[in-house]
Amino acid sequence: MATEQDAVKVDIEKGAVPTLTTTPILASESHSIYTQKQKRWMVITAAVASTFSPITGNIYLPALNSVAHDLKVSNSVITLTVTFYMILQGIAPTFIGAFSDTAGRRPAYIICFVIFIAANIGLALQNNYYALLILRMVQSSGSSGTIALANACVADLVTSAERGSYIAYTSLSSILAPALGPVIGGILSQYAGWHWIFGFLGIAAVTFFIPFFLFFPETCRVIVGNGSIPPPRLNQSLPTYLLEKRKRREGDIDVFIKRDELAKNRKISFPNPMDVLRIVFSKTAGLVLLSTSLLFSTAYAVMTSIPSQFSQRYGFDDLQVSLIYLPLAVGSTLSAFTTGKLIDRNYRRHAKKLGLTIDNSRQDDLSEFPIERSRIEVSMPIAIVGVVAVIIYGWLVQYNIHLAGPCIMLFIFGYSMTAMFNTMNILMVDLYQGRPASATAANNLTRCLLGAGATAAVIPLIESVGIGWTCTLAAVLWGGFSLPLLVYLMHVGPRWRKESKMKEDAKIAQKAAVCKSKQSPNLATQPHPA
Repeated sequence: MATEQDAVKVDIEKGAVPTLTTTPILASESHSIYTQKQKRWMVITAAVASTFSPITGNIYLPALNSVAHDLKVSNSVITLTVTFYMILQGIAPTFIGAFSDTAGRRPAYIICFVIFIAANIGLALQNNYYALLILRMVQSSGSSGTIALANACVADLVTSAERGSYIAYTSLSSILAPALGPVIGGILSQYAGWHWIFGFLGIAAVTFFIPFFLFFPETCRVIVGNGSIPPPRLNQSLPTYLLEKRKRREGDIDVFIKRDELAKNRKISFPNPMDVLRIVFSKTAGLVLLSTSLLFSTAYAVMTSIPSQFSQRYGFDDLQVSLIYLPLAVGSTLSAFTTGKLIDRNYRRHAKKLGLTIDNSRQDDLSEFPIERSRIEVSMPIAIVGVVAVIIYGWLVQYNIHLAGPCIMLFIFGYSMTAMFNTMNILMVDLYQGRPASATAANNLTRCLLGAGATAAVIPLIESVGIGWTCTLAAVLWGGFSLPLLVYLMHVGPRWRKESKMKEDAKIAQKAAVCKSKQSPNLATQPHPA
C-alpha cells in the first residue's frame, strides 16, 4: 500500500473529503519516532484528560432531584442545566479543535483546563439556579475540547492500520466516565452534599493538570512532524525545554532550522467554525455524523431518564440511582477492548483481499481503500442488538420488572453504544487525517446538539406516553435511520472520496497556475535586448 505523502494545504470546498495527511515529514520517514510503549502512555494520558468532559456532564445526574429541591425548581427546569451543558459541549470544540490543528495540542489543553478549573470553583460556591446554569455552560466550554484533543493525539501518533487498538484507550475513558461519573456523584451528593461534586472536579482537574502541563509533549504534526522536530517555546514541555537548552549549549542547532522554516509558513488565526461546518455538511462525513448523533440521542435519553424513573418506580435514593449506571460502565469497558481489535483485524482482512502490505510504522494511503466498509462491517450487527436492548429496557422499567432485567439491557446497550461510537469515530479520523481535531469537533457538535434536544424532551415525553414508548421511539429513530444510511455509505463512500479528491487536485493545480503566473513577468512588457 502506498505510504503517506505530503499534501498541499488548501481550503476544502464544501463536500470535499481529504484523504491525505498534511504533515511536514517525508514519505520515507516513520509515522512517529516514539516507541510503542511511549505512544501507549501518551494516548492513555490524553484519554485520562478526555474523561473530564463526559464525567462532568453526568456526575451530578443522580443529584438532580436534590439540586432541584434545594434550588426550588422542577425536574424539567433542572434538566435544562444538562441540556445547555450539552449545547456548549457541542459548540466549544469547533473552536478549540481548529485552534489545536494549527497552534498545537498543548496550548489548546492549557486553555481548556484553565477555564474548567475556574468554572468548578464558581460552581462549588454558588447557591442560585441561574448561576448554576451559566457556570455549567462555562464549565462545559472548558472541558468539552479534551475529547477532540485526545482523538487528535491518537491520529498524530498512530497509523490507520493500528488505530482501532489505540482508540480503545481513548474511547474507554470517554464512554466509561458517563457511567462511573454518576456513581461518584451519587456518593458525594448523598454524604457530602451536591456542592462537593464540583469541588471534587476542581481538585481532580488541578491534580491532573500540573504534571500534564510539565511533562506531556507536543504531538501536532504540523508543528513537530513525527516528533523529530523540536517544538517552539509556546508548545514546549519541561523535558523539551531542557533538551533545547542543552543542545544550544552544545552548539547543536541544525535541528532547529527545520522548526523555524515550518514556523514561517504556519499562521495561527482565530478559529473559524466554518471549517467544522464544512465537514458536517459534506456528504460522506454527514452520513457518519448523523448516525453517531442518533446513537447518542438515544444514549442521552436513556441516561437522563434514569434518576427520575428509578426514584419514582423503584424508590431509590441518590446513591442507589448512581449504581444503576454500573451495567453501562461494564458493557462499555468490555466493548472498548474487544471491538478495537475487531476493527484492526477487519482492516487487515480487506488489505489482504486487495493484495496490499500493511506497515504499522507508516500511514497508508486510503484513497483506493474501502475504509468505510472495513469500519462499518464491524459495528453493524452489534448496533442491531443495541436497538433491541433499548426497546426491551424501556418496557421492563415501564412495568417495574425485577431490577436484573433493566440492568442486563443497560449492559448490552453499553456494549453496543461503545462499539458503534468507536467505529464511527475512527472512520471520521481516517477521512480527515490532516485535521483530526476538527473532525472530532464536528462529531461532537452534531451528537451533542441532538443529544441536548433528547435530554430536554425525554422527561416531558415520558410523562406523556411513558418510558416504554419513549425508549421505543428513540430506538426506532436510531436504528431505522442510521443503519440504512451506513449500508448506503459502504457502497457510495469510495466513489464520493474519489470525486472529492479530483476536485481537490483541480483546485491545487489552479492555485499553482495562478501563483506561477504572478511570479513570472509578462514577456510582452519586457524590453527587447539591444
